[in-house]
Amino acid sequence: MQRDVQLVVVFYQTGTGNEPVREWLNRLAKKDKKTIGGDIKTVQYGWPLGMPVVRKLEQGLWEIRSKLDRRIARILFTVIDDKMVLLHGFIKKSQKAPIKDLALARERKLKLEI
Repeated sequence: MQRDVQLVVVFYQTGTGNEPVREWLNRLAKKDKKTIGGDIKTVQYGWPLGMPVVRKLEQGLWEIRSKLDRRIARILFTVIDDKMVLLHGFIKKSQKAPIKDLALARERKLKLEI
């Protein structure tokens, strides 16, 4: 089922106004930022999407899967109404999403629901 409305991309903000995903992206090489940004845009304009770009992790939590040079990046996000909230980003180093990265995304998602 396609939606008529594109998603609005929003960076999760901490209580002090920091945007951890934006800060993480800004530390990456320009080429990597461009790749990840393109994948975010693909989700923004094509939602709902599935593999290989998006994988559902659990109820209300998905990951954007970006292939970089010899590395893989993930951005964990949730969708609230027409907003795609980018919760956490990391470079993947193992087969499964690390427990601490999932826990951080869950914690941030819960703060949005309060």
